[in-house]
Amino acid sequence: MEATIGKFFESVSSFFGGGDQIPWCDRDVIAGCEREVAEADESASEERKNESIMRLSWALVHSRQSEDINRGMAMLEASLTNSKTPLQQREKLYLLTVGYYRSGEYSRSRQLLDQCLEIAPDWRQALTLKKTVEEQIAKDGVIGIGITATALGLVAAGVAAAVTRR
Repeated sequence: MEATIGKFFESVSSFFGGGDQIPWCDRDVIAGCEREVAEADESASEERKNESIMRLSWALVHSRQSEDINRGMAMLEASLTNSKTPLQQREKLYLLTVGYYRSGEYSRSRQLLDQCLEIAPDWRQALTLKKTVEEQIAKDGVIGIGITATALGLVAAGVAAAVTRR
């Protein structure tokens, strides 16, 4: 019986807490990437600069801080038009997708994933994230329905109580 109750609470907590497999990035990693970009700006080739900016963008969109995520997304959006190869465009689109997912903009995340999968239809990482995004969209719909039903129930109870008082 205790095992059943434990599984129930575990499933409820994973439902509300989310369970994506996207890694998080710490502030010290971001700081290291920022130093790398600063060093590359001073004396590096254009390719090294672009690689260090991509690493910083990756770290920022994987941060737990919304300011970092927004900054990473802005960097990626600004550099998206400068993608020289489909591989570069795919990587930038995927990182933008992660940023939008972390920001709670699931529909935009799904749109970018579709663009990403047009470039690489069999890319497992993007397919896995798409499944996660779609599960989150469905979960938000269920939560929204629950909130609406609760609100309607409270209103109906209030109306019923008011009618019975008269």
